[in-house]
Amino acid sequence: MAFSSNYVTCAGREIHYTEWGAQHERTVIAWHGLARTGRDMDELAQSLSDRYRVICPDTLGRGYSQWSPDPGNEYRLEFYARLAADLFDQLQIQRAHWVGTSMGGAVGLVCASGLFQPGLKDRIQSLVLNDSAPRLAAAAVQRIREYAGNPPTFATMAELEAFYRRVYKPFGWLTNAQWRRLTETSMRRLPDGRVTPHYDPAMVRQFIDHPHDYELWEHYDVLQAPVLLLRGAESDLVLADAAAEMLERGPGRRGMARVVEVPGCGHAPALNVPDQLDLVRSFIEASERWT
Repeated sequence: MAFSSNYVTCAGREIHYTEWGAQHERTVIAWHGLARTGRDMDELAQSLSDRYRVICPDTLGRGYSQWSPDPGNEYRLEFYARLAADLFDQLQIQRAHWVGTSMGGAVGLVCASGLFQPGLKDRIQSLVLNDSAPRLAAAAVQRIREYAGNPPTFATMAELEAFYRRVYKPFGWLTNAQWRRLTETSMRRLPDGRVTPHYDPAMVRQFIDHPHDYELWEHYDVLQAPVLLLRGAESDLVLADAAAEMLERGPGRRGMARVVEVPGCGHAPALNVPDQLDLVRSFIEASERWT
């Protein structure tokens, strides 16, 4: 099924997104991870687009979205929530399910809590956190910060693809075609002709200027939406004790949270194979009966 490529102004910044299943009223927001782009969500969006309108944004500073002119203040969850609130309004989305990988899950969490954007609290029907939790392992955060803050450059696309295959091996199994698409949809060519990952390196200012940005228990504890955590069984970012705590607090305490470990993956499952896609779809459909 085809998708469209679109641009919209949110909080004064140009944001790119792809849209699948535009004919449907029920909506899913699919938000990518820290150094990635919305095209990571192609398989998920295609699988859901028979029944749902699926919106896959590029976060500010990633993919085809504008780079921030004020990185110290705008590369942070609070501003991303502002972008999301404007996105809902610009696209006339009344309510939506949210599927977020890593950072995208954190964005969904702070949106659904309503602490940054009160108007979004009742507009997020369910929340799928793909290897994203209110507490992250410090060593893994440091690892991600180091590689994301210093994107390498390569002479050829083949070299860039080899880099992606090594760095994103924890995503799990991808076909050769999926690795090629991942490479092509997350690269930019520099003035000297070399290629590099397609994001603003300054986005790691989030970890410098806002070192506690991903400490999110305050947001999680007030959630009213049902939550599904997909934890990569080998994840070094979302540890088993954090996942267990999610079942004891907030929506977990109210019986509205579920944790599923995804075998063969670390940080983070690529959401590209039937088992993973079926988990997301069945959770979304079940949550529509709860809300």
